[in-house]
Amino acid sequence: MKICRVPIFVAFMLSAFITNAAPQDSGLTPNILSLDKNAKSPPAKIHDIAWIAGHWHGEAFGGIAEEIWSLPNNGTMMGMYRLIKENKVLFYEFLTIIEENGSLLLRLKHFNPDLEGWEEKNESVSFPLVKFDETTVYLDGMTFRREGDDKLQVLVRKRSKDGASGELKFHYQRLESH
Repeated sequence: MKICRVPIFVAFMLSAFITNAAPQDSGLTPNILSLDKNAKSPPAKIHDIAWIAGHWHGEAFGGIAEEIWSLPNNGTMMGMYRLIKENKVLFYEFLTIIEENGSLLLRLKHFNPDLEGWEEKNESVSFPLVKFDETTVYLDGMTFRREGDDKLQVLVRKRSKDGASGELKFHYQRLESH
């Protein structure tokens, strides 16, 4: 069995991103929504959110964040993320947005710089669609907001150790268009 060597900074970030909601906290923030228990995601097609596609660049956690999304193809989009700090990659993510059950679902897996996975082999972190419009995609715990043609804001729910919710904000500039 391999032991996952996750740097402390990265372990903190992982816990901030995907910790389950504490019972006293709904997980809602001004910009992040949750899918109500037993609720179904609304109808949607991958082309409804095609504006996410592109090469995005910004600052995060004192480093450089880069996110690249493919154009929709066959009901899917794929994405890659990396965080670089002090000229070193801290971690990667591989992401997909897929059409599933008549709606959309984002899945992601985290990786160390050597591509050792954080999640178990057959597990990923899932973010079902809550709602969307022409400029914003609300997933359960994550929001994509278009700010013009060349700016993108991604907000991710974070949790403190006491269970309180907050937001991590990522501001991106488009590097190139598809």
